[in-house]
Amino acid sequence: MNIYFWGLLVSLAVYLLIGNYAGRKVQGLDDYFVAGRRAPTLLIVGTLVASFLSTNAFLAETGFAYDGYAFLMLALVGVNTSGYVIGAVFFGRFVRRSRALTIPEFFAKRFDSRAMQVLAGITTVIGLTAYLLAVTQGGSILIADVAGIPTGVALILMWLGYMVFTLYSGSRGVVLTDTLMFLLFTLVSILALPYLFGEGGSWQSTLTALASYEAKPGIIAWHGLTGEGAYWASGREALIWALVLGVSWSLVLAVSPWQTSRYLMARSEHVVVRSACISGLVLAVLYVVLMFGGAAINLANPGISPSERVMVWAGMNMMPTLLGTLLISGIMAAALSSCSTFLSLIGFSVSHDILKAASRDDDTQSLRSSRIIMFAAATISLLLAYFQPPAVMWITYFAGTLFASSWGPVAFLSIWSRRITAPAAFTGMLVGFVVNIAAKLLDQAGMVSLPVYLDPFILGFVTNLVCLVVISRLTRPREAALRYFDELHQTPEEELDPAEVNKTLAWPLVVMVAGLAIAGLLVAFYAMPYAAALGRDFSPFSGEGLLSIGYGLSVSCVGLLAFWQVKRVYGRKRRRRSSSQQAAEARQ
Repeated sequence: MNIYFWGLLVSLAVYLLIGNYAGRKVQGLDDYFVAGRRAPTLLIVGTLVASFLSTNAFLAETGFAYDGYAFLMLALVGVNTSGYVIGAVFFGRFVRRSRALTIPEFFAKRFDSRAMQVLAGITTVIGLTAYLLAVTQGGSILIADVAGIPTGVALILMWLGYMVFTLYSGSRGVVLTDTLMFLLFTLVSILALPYLFGEGGSWQSTLTALASYEAKPGIIAWHGLTGEGAYWASGREALIWALVLGVSWSLVLAVSPWQTSRYLMARSEHVVVRSACISGLVLAVLYVVLMFGGAAINLANPGISPSERVMVWAGMNMMPTLLGTLLISGIMAAALSSCSTFLSLIGFSVSHDILKAASRDDDTQSLRSSRIIMFAAATISLLLAYFQPPAVMWITYFAGTLFASSWGPVAFLSIWSRRITAPAAFTGMLVGFVVNIAAKLLDQAGMVSLPVYLDPFILGFVTNLVCLVVISRLTRPREAALRYFDELHQTPEEELDPAEVNKTLAWPLVVMVAGLAIAGLLVAFYAMPYAAALGRDFSPFSGEGLLSIGYGLSVSCVGLLAFWQVKRVYGRKRRRRSSSQQAAEARQ
């Protein structure tokens, strides 16, 4: 019962108190499923980032950086953070407009198909159960390391921690605790970075030491470790892997149920766009901190195994006690926030989308059914986590890409194509899901050997898209589906308020400027010192130079995209409305 474990218990008690407070406010399905649809920008940002950054980021991916792939991860993140803005402006704001309780219900309305709701619900349950498994295992590893207790006992403590308040408070509690957790782990991660660099003496000396680190040559090169004993034989293969996973995870951020369902809680469409801009920027900054820090820990202890324990070891050995306690509590917060989100969505999908146990006609019975189903789902996840050997990063990557290949094409075309039919959407989603799983299992079993450019995500995505196009040509969309499609593209009058539009436009500008600043800082504090440490002249066209500039520009580009879309959608329609009003006044 050391101070770090007491920190975990105190933080957990705070979350339970918040969950109890939120649970008392739950009066119906809208409160339980979508937090009453009144959440402001801060709460949506908090739940978006907290549900994405879990033990995978703070334990697995930071361990991946420690293993020698810090800046390869930044190549991946530079691509995937674009998914927030792309998803918000081309899918998320329409989902919010639908007033659905769940994303599978949105698909049912869009295609006038109960079968689509069931299928989307089933894929949600399977994918998020796998994700919940990975995060639960990550949290139990953290507790076991800190408290020195058996992993099985730590697993039960972790399970109880997220299950109790999620069952009682639903989305209202999840969004509040997510935001608190988000603020905690973001602040602590930034404060911890100087201590992670402490063994090198300074930023410059740490980079110099890592650049010439003989135990892991290339540990902070843009491609990480390559060659014999590494994950990839060459920098080219490593880059292809990062770009493929980056595109895949950009789709995950854009359309996955645990991200887009957050938009159902938003107070307005402007909150959707603002929160997407801020969330993408926060992730871009946090990953720079985590990847630099993970690599630097090598200088203090090069023998940490397994590498998922790197950040926990650093919190207990490289930082002042208070900050280390807060860091470990922050990592646990990230785990709990993701688990609570996944568990709530699993319960919602089973009760509302698959079994239809949740009905708007009887809120009391529906809430009871949802909680019973959620408890059963939590118990199943506990059993799976106990018997499945831990593999936090790779299970997470597998679970996330399932939604990229099965939901990605269907989600975007459901908004931007009138010709997509219910049979095409159903077949495309099913085929994309099955092909991804089958290809991954065959590859893992050694029955096939897939090159990096034929990732299971790509195979599932392409087959999904082919099914959508071919079957839509052979079938016709239903009249109800077409009417609903037209309704989705009618912007509500309240979204055209000039003051709200101007507030929203400010955030893409912030993102654009911040992206340029990130690029400049990475060049000045990474690419140039790295070249100097190797005795080279700096070139902006070197791998490190291109990575630094490209990472920042990717942030600026999504800010530019958001600015253009807000001006195009809300500014133009506002001008049209003003012209119509003036014409009406002139006629009068």
